Amino acid sequence: MSLLSPWALWFALSLPVVVGFYLLRRRRISRVVPSTVLWQRFLAENEANAPFQRLRRHALLILQLAILALVVIALARPFRTGNRLQGSLQVLILDASASMQAVDESPNRFEAARRQALAMVDALGPASEGQEMIALVAGAQAEVRQSATTDKALLRRAIESARVTDTPTRLEEALRVAATLVKDRPGAEVHLFSDGAVVDLAGIDTLDLPLVFHGVGRRNRNLGLVSAEMKSNPEDPTQRALFVRVANPTPEAAEVPLTVRFDDEVVASRQVRVGPTNGVAEVFVVDQVRDGVFTINLDQADDLAVDNTVSVVSRLPRPVRILLVTRGNRFLERALRSAAPRVEVTVAASVRAEGVEADIVVLDDVVPGNWPRANVLAIHAVRPEWSPGRVGSLEAPVIVDWKSTHPLLRFVGFDAVQVAQSLEMPTPSWAVSLVESSRSSLVWAGEVDGQRTIWIGFDLLQSTWPLRVGFPIFIANAIEWLDPDRIRAAAETGRTAAPVQWLWKGPGSVPTALVTVPDGGIESLVPSEGTREFVFPDTTRQGVYRVEQGTNRWSFAVNLLDARETDLTPKESLDRGRRAPVAATRIQPASLEGWRWFALAGFGILLTEWWWFHRRTA
Repeated sequence: MSLLSPWALWFALSLPVVVGFYLLRRRRISRVVPSTVLWQRFLAENEANAPFQRLRRHALLILQLAILALVVIALARPFRTGNRLQGSLQVLILDASASMQAVDESPNRFEAARRQALAMVDALGPASEGQEMIALVAGAQAEVRQSATTDKALLRRAIESARVTDTPTRLEEALRVAATLVKDRPGAEVHLFSDGAVVDLAGIDTLDLPLVFHGVGRRNRNLGLVSAEMKSNPEDPTQRALFVRVANPTPEAAEVPLTVRFDDEVVASRQVRVGPTNGVAEVFVVDQVRDGVFTINLDQADDLAVDNTVSVVSRLPRPVRILLVTRGNRFLERALRSAAPRVEVTVAASVRAEGVEADIVVLDDVVPGNWPRANVLAIHAVRPEWSPGRVGSLEAPVIVDWKSTHPLLRFVGFDAVQVAQSLEMPTPSWAVSLVESSRSSLVWAGEVDGQRTIWIGFDLLQSTWPLRVGFPIFIANAIEWLDPDRIRAAAETGRTAAPVQWLWKGPGSVPTALVTVPDGGIESLVPSEGTREFVFPDTTRQGVYRVEQGTNRWSFAVNLLDARETDLTPKESLDRGRRAPVAATRIQPASLEGWRWFALAGFGILLTEWWWFHRRTA
């Protein structure tokens, strides 16, 4: 506590004057008076006119001294150093990503950032000054926890209710939201409370954002699993290869144990040495006799635990059942039989009951009366719903471009492919064009209502494509892309913050899905009327989620796997691309005067003294 006007303390010399008044005593003289005329003089004699009586404890004396002392202190204008906000609007962004769980702060970075944010709420001026504040949380997505308000209680409640997640940082979205909130608000500021574990913010370099970065984090003492993948042995369906990468962003080498478990049973373990600021890839080849979950643990006590575990749902492979509906095409049939290690190809002239049991239906220049519900490779066949009344014909179309980055065209080229004739129709809105001529798409692929479709507009036998080396590679890519088991496997192991989708393919009405989350809670999903698709968006916690739907029981796992979250190096600034970086800062201290409170207390004691005096004289 300091004083802005210390000279006012000279008024404290008036305190002994008050005490002196109470030391005075009255000198009493007896008088006999014949008349009441002398009463006025008698009253005057009652006044104190002799000093040095014994000072007794007197409530009025104490109250009067307290009033005078408080007035003197108020005149001296005491102040303290604290946090003071200047702008009319403050937007607080609290980073709730996985790296904020690091325990180098007490108890972790998220709580340290929360304390800083709450301190800024306390520094908010009174409502009469018109200062407003907004609270945002940046986790899997930007969330406005409290809209603009001057109510500190609402702001504290919004910040205290925020929870840290296991997701990567998504700060750019939160900063874009903040930019719209402070637009046309002079003096407004955006305060980001984060450890800076983000990609560069070049995407917001065009925004004139008044950003203040409040950094948290003290050290980088952490190793983590940043990637994981599982592959099946094509020659032994009961064997799996687990690929995992361990990252060490610290400046010191480390040797840590890696353990692989299958449904809580240890199946492999080894020591792994990782160099400083480096990474190492490890491969585990393990046997699998039933469906289950592989869990890879990095048994290392470091500052961040969420990146030390990876879970992978694994099912025993089964043969891919393919129904080929054709009038006869040996090239296509041979390519299908060699497309995957375990395929069962059934050839038919029309779609009958076999189509119900098939995983993939291949329509070769045949249009069925009832379109199959399985995934479809349609060759020179059009479903009426795709483009009603808009199917034409192209003569000798020239291939001008193809999307070589798409999984279906991996290692596939069309340099010397010639086509005699092709169907012409617009690519549906839910599909992507893969091979194009100068007038129309010749090959496209997409997914709608849970069904994947690949469409080839020309008859294979009316082209040179089956004679090219890329044709069997395309068929192998197509079977892999259409295989429902592979699609389900991709959905059963993903990353945090990515929603999980599935389609109910059972008969009858669609039952409610019960999802058990990693912390043991249960969430229910009720399908919308007329749909059989489910979307579970709340994957902010790493671990295994178990689904019960009717008689079906299955699981899916989500993992962090983010090198930026594993790197806990405290950031000194945030990169904003073309704009100057934002250096980490703290809340600036300001002088907060408290004389009003002393003056108010003095006024209250004055009222008490007045009441006490009149109570005694009543």
